[in-house]
Amino acid sequence: MRLVVNESIVLRDWESTDVRRLLMLANNEKISKYLMDSFPHPYTENDANHWINSCKKEKTNLLLAIEYGGEFVGGIGAHFKNDIHRYNAELGYWIGEPYWGKGIISDSIKFFTNYVFSSYKVNRIYADVFSTNPASAKVLEKNGFKKEASLEKAVFKNGFFIDVLIYSKLK
Repeated sequence: MRLVVNESIVLRDWESTDVRRLLMLANNEKISKYLMDSFPHPYTENDANHWINSCKKEKTNLLLAIEYGGEFVGGIGAHFKNDIHRYNAELGYWIGEPYWGKGIISDSIKFFTNYVFSSYKVNRIYADVFSTNPASAKVLEKNGFKKEASLEKAVFKNGFFIDVLIYSKLK
């Protein structure tokens, strides 16, 4: 899959050739501290290979690489829910630190959420954001997501309990 966001940004399938840049960008504590423990720090070559191989085999969720100016810079995905939550998708995303503040993730989220709404049976897209990550909350708000809830001390990350903010956008 290859989705053209604009003249600089492409969302595409993960490729084996992404390993080197994935390792370089993902091995950053400033990124991992805001993500699930399945995105470790340090981030090793084995982690990068495992991630890319699992994305290539993925049949249920939509997991894409973000490319900017022809180079891999991050990832974005929709995790589709089932049962009574079957019209929901959880949004996840990250971008390498050298690309922060350039509007890349905001443009990617806008395009990606519109794509998910138009291509899948989804009525609600939501994202969990650590309260310690105001930049992520801001980018969601900029893209029309509304804060639904604040869950007190809902996650345990790096030795601390952290509040989680839930943002959602309806079709």
